[in-house]
Amino acid sequence: MLDGVEGGTPQDGDLVIGGGRTPPPADLNLLRTFLAVYRSGSFTAAAPLLGLSQPTVTAQIRTLEQQTGRELFTRLPRGAEPTHLAHDLAEQIAGPLDALASLGGRSTVLTGRAIPVHLAGPAELLCARALPALASLVAEGLRLRITMGLTDPLLDALGAGHHDLVIATRRPGGRALTSLPLADEDYVLVASPDWARRIRERLAADGPCAAVRDVPLITYAEDLPIARRYWRNVFGKRLTAQAAVTVPDLRGAVSAVAAGAGYSVLPRYLCQDELTSGGLVLLHEPDEPPLNTLFLVQRPGADANPDVARVRERLQRAARTW
Repeated sequence: MLDGVEGGTPQDGDLVIGGGRTPPPADLNLLRTFLAVYRSGSFTAAAPLLGLSQPTVTAQIRTLEQQTGRELFTRLPRGAEPTHLAHDLAEQIAGPLDALASLGGRSTVLTGRAIPVHLAGPAELLCARALPALASLVAEGLRLRITMGLTDPLLDALGAGHHDLVIATRRPGGRALTSLPLADEDYVLVASPDWARRIRERLAADGPCAAVRDVPLITYAEDLPIARRYWRNVFGKRLTAQAAVTVPDLRGAVSAVAAGAGYSVLPRYLCQDELTSGGLVLLHEPDEPPLNTLFLVQRPGADANPDVARVRERLQRAARTW
């Protein structure tokens, strides 16, 4: 008997969790919602999977908790942590609901493989490296939802349950998010062959800092984040130039520089084809090029979807050659 609820002993078909039970008949919609929250790790993440609003998901979970007389999730600032009673309930219902959902070949958010993996990261890296690495998994049935953006807002969204995995340009602080080093990207100072010829003598005589002083700078943002870091780490100097062109996608910077607009500091992986073909020329080759470590960051509870682990493992394997 539930605390304060009369009901006698459980009957066949009742769901028993931690000494309590749901009054028969159990509402399948509530159980589907519960399983989506359990597997996605948050009310917010479960809502689009179910085609419901977040308030509706919250209301349904509250109703199920009232019916069972037990708290199923601990509400956190970033997500929802299943209680031990929720683990018990998920163990009882996951198999039957997954089997029901798969009848006739239909897929829903209840089956582990049917839940899309939400992957986020820098646009350039996702397009040039991550998506090609995951293509064969997609051909095998993987569903992906890609979000592109800057690391800090993506990590905030990951903590709130909007993503499963984020490729981040820095390691997140704290212990709430699990991260592992993925790859090191190095940066190169490049220009078009025409600009390289025009400043060749000055490069030889005065070095790259002086040689590019009158060459237009193509960069990612107005504060020159990548170029400033290169100047500081390689030359030990402060970059005082102003951007001639800012483009918030480094693929655009590659195109502009290759077309003769000026010079830039770019990730080597993104312009390797142009360097190999001669479309871009290295202006400087330091003994130790500046490196930036990329991290693969995972939301707590994301492994409830087995495809998250498949994506993580495939990215780790592919990153060895990036």
